Amino acid sequence: MGASDKALGGAMLLAASVVFTYYTCWALLLPFFDASNAIHDFFPPREWAVRLPAFLLVSGLSAIGLFIGITMVKEKRAKAQKAKLRMA
Repeated sequence: MGASDKALGGAMLLAASVVFTYYTCWALLLPFFDASNAIHDFFPPREWAVRLPAFLLVSGLSAIGLFIGITMVKEKRAKAQKAKLRMA
């Protein structure tokens, strides 16, 4: 494992930690502060705390389903072509 792999892994871990901390503060801690508090200026409206993860989940599952579907179609075509070559 090279130094670049460790640096990339560390950067990815840092990014994930920052996103997790930001989202946790936004979704779980923000309701306990007054609406007039200045901390609300650092975050989008709260309904996006549900909409954004739901959109990401639907998009991710759709991409996975699309990938599996395309792979199945390609495999079926390859098997059909092999069978056609065997018959010839």
